[in-house]
Amino acid sequence: MKYAISIDIGGTNTRVALVDDSLKIVDKQTFATHANNPQSTLDHIKVIIDSFAKPLIGIGISCPGPLDLRQGVVLTPPNLPGWHMYPLVKSLKDMMQLPVFLENDANLAALAESTVGAGVDQKIVQYLTVSTGIGGGCVVDGDIYTGAHGFAQEIANVVVWPNGPIMNDLKPGALEAVSSGTAITYRAKAFGMNVDHAGDVNDLAKAGNVDAEAIINDAKVYLANAIAALYAFNDPSIVVLGGSVALKIEGFIEDVEKHVKSNVYDVLRGSIRIVPASLNDDSGLIGGAILALKHKK
Repeated sequence: MKYAISIDIGGTNTRVALVDDSLKIVDKQTFATHANNPQSTLDHIKVIIDSFAKPLIGIGISCPGPLDLRQGVVLTPPNLPGWHMYPLVKSLKDMMQLPVFLENDANLAALAESTVGAGVDQKIVQYLTVSTGIGGGCVVDGDIYTGAHGFAQEIANVVVWPNGPIMNDLKPGALEAVSSGTAITYRAKAFGMNVDHAGDVNDLAKAGNVDAEAIINDAKVYLANAIAALYAFNDPSIVVLGGSVALKIEGFIEDVEKHVKSNVYDVLRGSIRIVPASLNDDSGLIGGAILALKHKK
């Protein structure tokens, strides 16, 4: 039995999993990420990995972007202020004396869904996570497509609504500023709604609040516009949607699919297939293990 380590570094928590070569998560531990001290986070990771006491072949790791995937460097993630320009791959490789492979979380989720999830046996799997933020990943014939510079599928900042809503450092009208859970909640609060998350906004929309209805509809329509563009560019076999907004808001995926079908050539409508992710919160961890195991074969 071969074992790999998969690590998911988030702005709030870090998860470390021991995964066997059948892609079963054998053990998993979580701790609070040290947002201002990457070395402390890596020290904690090492303690956990050492406690697994298994022969390891490599480490797959995801971290909030933007990332320099070619050099293995964390660039400027807003929720990890102390990690800017941090050489994550080299640092962890030196500590653990194991091969280390870095990818963004959406790419790893796409890899997992294409291998053992909703996109199994599909040639081109387009994955999008619609949650706190928005991320994308594309797998072609079993391999993650990263583009010429490693920035393929960085879709959060794609402008879909000229001079539209502004959020954080995103461009005005960026997809994440319109369709993410954070954006939905932020816009609702600006209208005076007392909400904690996108599900609350959807509940108000179903109860007849016209402003809430408009916000939820905007999220679906502009996301669908982006997906229609991805169909035009990449012609994926399937689009898999994950994340809390896509999976927990009833009818969200079905409505997005309808909008996508209305925005493509009529002859393409029969090819549109948008489905929910099947691996839930562990997709990134499974994807990280696949990455490490694949490179070691």
